Amino acid sequence: MAYRVLIADDEQDIRRVLALYLENAGYEVVEAQDGARALQIMQTTPVDACLLDIMMPRLDGYEVIKRIRQSSDVPIIVISAKGQDPQKILGLNLGADDYMVKPFNPLEAVARVNSVIRRARGAVVTGEEQRTNVHKNVLRCQDLVLDREACTLTRNGDPIELSGTEWRVMCMLMEHPGRVFTKQQVYECGWGEDYVAADNSVMVCMSKLRAKLGDDGRTYIRTIRGLGYRLQKEAQTQ
Repeated sequence: MAYRVLIADDEQDIRRVLALYLENAGYEVVEAQDGARALQIMQTTPVDACLLDIMMPRLDGYEVIKRIRQSSDVPIIVISAKGQDPQKILGLNLGADDYMVKPFNPLEAVARVNSVIRRARGAVVTGEEQRTNVHKNVLRCQDLVLDREACTLTRNGDPIELSGTEWRVMCMLMEHPGRVFTKQQVYECGWGEDYVAADNSVMVCMSKLRAKLGDDGRTYIRTIRGLGYRLQKEAQTQ
């Protein structure tokens, strides 16, 4: 079962982005638009970690932390535009486990959630790790079959020749079908070196992969505007 994370923030865009990245990492997400709603959720829905904004209507994040700590030691990460030391110290002293200042990288938020749950649970971090193909030698998605031992990729039984870079990228995509990978993640996996933002190698690689897969841009590899790429779990209907 996936771990559940509560996101409490009055900014809908922030909730949506965090939810997208956390769900892609295998978490279940529940959202609250204010502090009072966050406490209501905590009373009725078990959660494994909380991401709490400070400046929220009805009840601010500091008050929410105090009330949660009266009955629960669930990991809490504060997300706030207030980055001064006094605000950080207050949040941590009230019982928060970590503190992030806006704006922040959503991937960092996922990493911090991983960390606080790992410390709290002393176990495998995400539901994704319990259900992905990471440790399988033969990966299947739609009509694609990738055999890591034989280093082969087939579509409906027909072999597809890949370069070393394309092979590494396809392995990553097929290990996590449905997960969105940023250009940086694709580049660092495929090329094994730090990503250069102006480099268009990722787009060229994806274009070549689509051509080899006979992909029209919807069947297999999807471009998620502003985020990156994902391998479709199922073919999209027209």
